Amino acid sequence: MPTRTGPTNPHLRSLVAELKKKAIEDSSAFWKRLASDLERPTRNRRAVNLSRINRFTKDNETVVVPGKVLGSGVLDHKVTVVAFAFSEGAVEKLKKQNCAVLSISDLMQKNPKPSEIRIIG
Repeated sequence: MPTRTGPTNPHLRSLVAELKKKAIEDSSAFWKRLASDLERPTRNRRAVNLSRINRFTKDNETVVVPGKVLGSGVLDHKVTVVAFAFSEGAVEKLKKQNCAVLSISDLMQKNPKPSEIRIIG
């Protein structure tokens, strides 16, 4: 049986290591969950459309996508979207709607309460 090697992308590997370290420092299951979701194989990682984000969020909410945000759909309220990757169309639509677009590293530096963030996907 082949052994699981994890992500080969060096940026993703360092992000997962940072998330695990943050989980230990804060004793937070939230950061640990993000790390385990990002360690999944690429084909099992989440890809979320803007329409899904619109459907399951409220105004001024912060959502994290441990994967990629795609540009299909429309947002009708302001949200802060945090993800590992964004399609060009998604970034364009989010900026047009005046929504904040952050990477997971940026979110960790802001150090928000995990209870104020929703994982979507």
